Amino acid sequence: MHINKLLLTDYRNYDTLHLAFENRVNVFIGENAHGKTNVMEAIYVLAMARSHRTSKDKELIRWDQPFARVEGALTNRYGAMKMEMMFSSRGKKVKLNGLEKKRLSDYIGACTIVMFAPEDLALVKGSPQLRRRFLDMEMGQIYTVYLYYLSQYYKILKQRNQWLKQVQQKQTAFDEGMWHVLTEQLVNAGAEVVYKRYGFLRKLEGWARPVHTEISRGEETLTLQYDSTIKTTETDELETIRSVFSGQLEEVKDQEARRGTTVVGPHRDDLIFLVNGRNVQTYGSQGQQRTTALSVKLAEIELIHEKTGEYPILLLDDVLSELDDHRQTHLLNSIQGKVQTFVTTTSVEGIHHEMMKQASVFEVTNGNIQQLE
Repeated sequence: MHINKLLLTDYRNYDTLHLAFENRVNVFIGENAHGKTNVMEAIYVLAMARSHRTSKDKELIRWDQPFARVEGALTNRYGAMKMEMMFSSRGKKVKLNGLEKKRLSDYIGACTIVMFAPEDLALVKGSPQLRRRFLDMEMGQIYTVYLYYLSQYYKILKQRNQWLKQVQQKQTAFDEGMWHVLTEQLVNAGAEVVYKRYGFLRKLEGWARPVHTEISRGEETLTLQYDSTIKTTETDELETIRSVFSGQLEEVKDQEARRGTTVVGPHRDDLIFLVNGRNVQTYGSQGQQRTTALSVKLAEIELIHEKTGEYPILLLDDVLSELDDHRQTHLLNSIQGKVQTFVTTTSVEGIHHEMMKQASVFEVTNGNIQQLE
């Protein structure tokens, strides 16, 4: 999988931008706030139909313009492919090979992508919300059905919480029939989400553990653990998760009515990283935390290749300078010759690797991009 051309129209600080790429390393060099990350974000948006930097689509539209458009010409193992993403005040539209897709789940996954940015180094020590988002974004690319159940779950969760809030504020009486309907729907969708997260993490761990062991020179063993508010384990079948989830919601029924919100479910779950059996978030050094984040990102690349038959596009946004020489070298060795990679940096001086000598280099200055010879 690789992108050949990128066309931006009224996106962020670009009125019109047309770039052509080689299927190798493409480096964007420039000072901060000149537009490097906007290009990386646009590639991410093209693949994922949303930004990794903001949840407000209007921020992607250039000032005083009615819409923003991102278009890409790509090549996958089946041949040429065109993707288009448009944002406006009326929402977003996506097209695949010129055909509009009504559901994002029919669009996401056509182009698989892995992004590694400085904020991803906080994957280990950051908030549970960050780790849940990581799970949802990565799983959504390779499991279309997961996106369906996840969207269903959050749709029902919103309805259920609105109703519980009305009960708490005594705007409506607690109705057993309504509770059962909303709870059954929540359980059915939520159990699917949890079951699929368990399976994904086992596969991800299978790829991440040997990577981590190699980077740590054989001294550390990485384990990924899904920390669910539903009292289940990774060996439980879907029906067991559904039954346990339902039973727990029954137990906290009065508590939820008092608090006006759903207190159990995958929207409150977390992912724990253990190195040699110890929680890296709490007890790990910064080096261990960074090795863990890097191992997981490299594992993502291989897992996507395993599931789809081709490697994803890799975006390294100002992250190489954050890694020491050992981790930097391991990262670049792992992707060399396999993955089309986009790198942003203020300077290539600190990046010591043979593959950088064959890279296409673009200079970014105040929103102007010029390819260097």
